[in-house]
Amino acid sequence: MTIKERVESIRERIEKAARRSGRNPSDIVLMGISKFHDARVVEAAIKEGILLFGESRVQEAEKKFPVLRESYPLLELHMVGRLQRNKVKTALKLFDGIQSLDRDEVIMALGNAAGAVQQSWTVLLEMHTGEESKTGYPDTDSLSNAAELVLSFPQLKLSGLMTMAPFTQDTAVLRASFKKLRAARDLLQRRFPGTDFSCLSMGMTNDFETAIEEGSTLIRIGTALFGEPSGGAV
Repeated sequence: MTIKERVESIRERIEKAARRSGRNPSDIVLMGISKFHDARVVEAAIKEGILLFGESRVQEAEKKFPVLRESYPLLELHMVGRLQRNKVKTALKLFDGIQSLDRDEVIMALGNAAGAVQQSWTVLLEMHTGEESKTGYPDTDSLSNAAELVLSFPQLKLSGLMTMAPFTQDTAVLRASFKKLRAARDLLQRRFPGTDFSCLSMGMTNDFETAIEEGSTLIRIGTALFGEPSGGAV
């Protein structure tokens, strides 16, 4: 299957899932997860209208995206993997957004490094929503504290939450994970009424239709878009 066919298939599935839940398909953003895939494949997706990509490793993004940006200035790149403090300065040069903020120490490092640059970055707070979730803040109180910390740095633009649901075919487990994130977003929106929490980044290849039904506004698709990578399904 070509990238064009994959994109068409994903968009059709997005539309059906949105319609089932009474939502507008245009409210859901498709992010291509390009880790383990080379620049040639990424470029094929760009030509099919995908302009937002996610990478989980700073080193890998550094090899692929600077050259792609020269040809495609509208391209947007987000960090979706766990960011290490020693990679913060490099990450700020490469990425337009950080979706996986899961520790206060990294928020501090990002905010301090960003303060020296006249630019802003979109950030999402990651929440742990299932037993198999690897990282993320464990509850709404820790998310609230993290949100306050992010808001203390003008260059960091808090835009919502993200999560990685357990890798399972059990729809009930998946729904519980996504509902937990949505409930956390709703609570934080009440606690911080002037802050934008509109982005719910949840849903990957194996569960994005369920995520859409539960309110996802951004789905992170790797395998369904690019095929199976050497590192497993994403």
